[in-house]
Amino acid sequence: MPVEAQAQTQPQPTSRAEAVRARGELRVCIWPDYFAITWRNPRNDELAGIDIDLARDLARRLGVRPVFVETNFRDFMGRLEQGTCDVAMFGIGMTPQRAARVEFARPYLSSAVYAVTTRDNPVITRWEDIDQPGNSVAVAAGTYMEPLMRQTLRHATLVSLAPPQTREAELQSGRVDVFMSDFPYTRRMVMTQEWVRIIEPPQGFGETRYAHAVAKGDPAWLAVVDGFVAAAREDGTLARAAERNGLTPILLR
Repeated sequence: MPVEAQAQTQPQPTSRAEAVRARGELRVCIWPDYFAITWRNPRNDELAGIDIDLARDLARRLGVRPVFVETNFRDFMGRLEQGTCDVAMFGIGMTPQRAARVEFARPYLSSAVYAVTTRDNPVITRWEDIDQPGNSVAVAAGTYMEPLMRQTLRHATLVSLAPPQTREAELQSGRVDVFMSDFPYTRRMVMTQEWVRIIEPPQGFGETRYAHAVAKGDPAWLAVVDGFVAAAREDGTLARAAERNGLTPILLR
């Protein structure tokens, strides 16, 4: 029988779970600039963070090896839809806009939105100073902060930044006055930069739950990822990963 005919008669995987096991690898979408979540350390080029730990554990439980695919919040949904990634694991906020395109497993973290400015900024010293005429407020393109701040700001100008632009560089240069981020990212800023001032939000502003995402149309694969999160919570894997990466304060129990 010709090779082509043999290939056609071979049973095809009916779920991504079967495809992952047949392939022997789990392709995980990550954003390598996300401190404590999926962060590539520039000193040794190694990946670390809660979702790096969890992705490796999910791959281990499936009996395959993890392969990390770098993307960002703007492009990851297209990656899932195209099949470039089997799952996106990098602290993805569960928003209605994203839920229209991808499926979410159960949430495991939750964070409010914080403001980051410079210590010597005389204009912005408290939350009420942010939304004022003449101020520029930066967000990373594709993050849930983008639609949130677009709806929230009435007087300040919203600036959406896509790579290679970074919020830190734009803030330090004076091209923006403040940028918005979450608990993991602002924790990195506090730990590594002496020039930053973190402004805490009032009453959990922008509180959003984070989850892992898969493409629509495969309930069996979603059940595998969702079941993994449930098992990791039950056996303590999730709590240990959160503690190891300084994220216990935002861990969902």
